[in-house]
Amino acid sequence: MKDFNLLIILLALFSGCQDFWGKKTDLGFIDVPKYGDDIVAYIPIQPSLTGFANPVDVLAGYDELLYVVDAGANQIIQYDQAGRELSRFTLPKVKAIAQDRKLNLLAIAGFDTVIMGNPITLNAIFRIALPAYPYSLNGARITQKIIHPFYFKSVVSPSDLSVEIRDIAVLADNSYYFVRKGNSNSSVQFGGPDDSIVLMDANDVFLGTLSVTTTQGTFNNYFRQPLAITAYAQPPQTPFVSSSRDFFVSSGDKFITLSVQNIRVTNGQDGLEYSLNADLGSMDTSKASGFLYSPQRFGQATGLTYSGDGTNYLFVADSQKDSIYVFTNTGLEGVTPPPSAAVRKNIRVSFGGTGTAPVQFQQPVAVAYLNKIVYICDKGNKRISRFKLTTDFN
Repeated sequence: MKDFNLLIILLALFSGCQDFWGKKTDLGFIDVPKYGDDIVAYIPIQPSLTGFANPVDVLAGYDELLYVVDAGANQIIQYDQAGRELSRFTLPKVKAIAQDRKLNLLAIAGFDTVIMGNPITLNAIFRIALPAYPYSLNGARITQKIIHPFYFKSVVSPSDLSVEIRDIAVLADNSYYFVRKGNSNSSVQFGGPDDSIVLMDANDVFLGTLSVTTTQGTFNNYFRQPLAITAYAQPPQTPFVSSSRDFFVSSGDKFITLSVQNIRVTNGQDGLEYSLNADLGSMDTSKASGFLYSPQRFGQATGLTYSGDGTNYLFVADSQKDSIYVFTNTGLEGVTPPPSAAVRKNIRVSFGGTGTAPVQFQQPVAVAYLNKIVYICDKGNKRISRFKLTTDFN
């Protein structure tokens, strides 16, 4: 254990000197360890990004830049991979962000308006076009506003004032899902229940809300208190970006057994069909010690992201348990052991706990991944923490 602690200290000390953080430092003097399940872990890269008033989201973009939403400052802040601030964009009441493969930003924010003499705030998605290279927020402009409920109807009802747009997942063809949450959830209401996953095309045209088929039938009110969503299409920007329309979605409903689910999309007789991917339900303890589909696994799975580099890992930020969980796309917790490991089943690398230490969090609300670096929006500690797997330092 003493040798392990020493390795962690050395890696944390020198990890900030990798080539994409600054001048590269030769780490060849560190002996390559024989990996076991006690030494494969995510370790912090210091320093964290700080100086935020209220960070609420983090995005690793297709432009391979980092974006942070600071709700306290009403700004989107752009960084390079070295953690250097590049530019800022002011957007009142901004709270979440995504990016399509054309490098447009899709930002969720409040939209202030007046209806019948009454000032109100509606949720909206703002499409933000970046100028040509270099892709800077300086000179960025809003080109489209997708305002709830005007993307599917022309009048506002009282229930629309409580609707919240929470998260966006962009697909390979630039169509996208967004998470909608509210109080009016009739299965027959126009535009679908407030608690829905909404599908939009690449031109921001409303295509409908998703219905999910189960063994009991097809339900357009399947999603309850949805929180976060992530798709398989993720950076880096290559011809091999996944074309799958499948996605992971989380729920804040305490009565739902599976608070994070994988929804499979298939071609049916009447078009695309959506169903729960039951293949992730295996609880084979010879392969892993934990599972995505374990009942009541999460407290509040507020943030989700998927690795687009072929490692196929799902990251879950649990803001209630102050922890980050790592799963394979088959629902097994942990990462594949390195060839020299003493064990053959997945090694658990989930981490966290309440506190201010580098490997602790206070209300982590979002997670991003790029070039083997995991970024955590640690809301309570007002920082963006960065982590790398020990086996990825080779």
